[in-house]
Amino acid sequence: MNNTVISVHNLVKKFGSFVANDNLSFEVYAGEIFGFLGANGAGKTTTIRILSGLSKPTSGEVNVAGFDAYDQTEQIKKNIGYMCQKFSLYEDLTVKENIILYGGIYGMSRSLIRKRLIELLAKLRFQEYENRMISDLPLGLRQKLAFSVAVLHEPKIVFLDEPTGGVDPITRRQFWESIYETASRGITVFVTTHYMDEAEYCDRISIMNDGKIVALDTPENLKKQYNAGTVEEVFIKIARPV
Repeated sequence: MNNTVISVHNLVKKFGSFVANDNLSFEVYAGEIFGFLGANGAGKTTTIRILSGLSKPTSGEVNVAGFDAYDQTEQIKKNIGYMCQKFSLYEDLTVKENIILYGGIYGMSRSLIRKRLIELLAKLRFQEYENRMISDLPLGLRQKLAFSVAVLHEPKIVFLDEPTGGVDPITRRQFWESIYETASRGITVFVTTHYMDEAEYCDRISIMNDGKIVALDTPENLKKQYNAGTVEEVFIKIARPV
């Protein structure tokens, strides 16, 4: 994997005198599952907002999907998908209406939206839910649909911000199977999670602490480096040094 889709060099983001991102540098590759870990307040959300074109850096170089994070934010938004923990579908619309709505937002043609609608309902085995309100669906089904809608337009990158929060272990495992399938199609998956067992599924992980990236490597290499049996042990040693 040498096709870089996210390139960050010396990224700084300040809010007044507070430094949320302190000189971050990293790259993410096409088709990679990249885990972005850190305790609350470490600076993860600020970074994701910059990478997704919702906020601009204070300084540094940031390129996402071939576009500059300073003056090409609209192009970035067209080439990414995004799913947040708090759920990103409209609960007062049906499954079908949500898919059609997001297809339009992503600039897809009507014929392509119809094609993807049929494919998606079949893939998820959602035909019986097509006309059900989102608010009537169990959380696990909502999450599956939200992820599928986030990649409806085949973006180069999909950002998943705590995507499995609140769902049961079986649904979490099924969700990760969808992530693997998406990455196999060449879509980069940039995921934050509080579940350290999920970090083990990533190709590489970075760990933030106090606005800095303090570790970045494969899960196996980080466990060797920190003499730890799990990523959770690595995280604890970094976040709570003795």
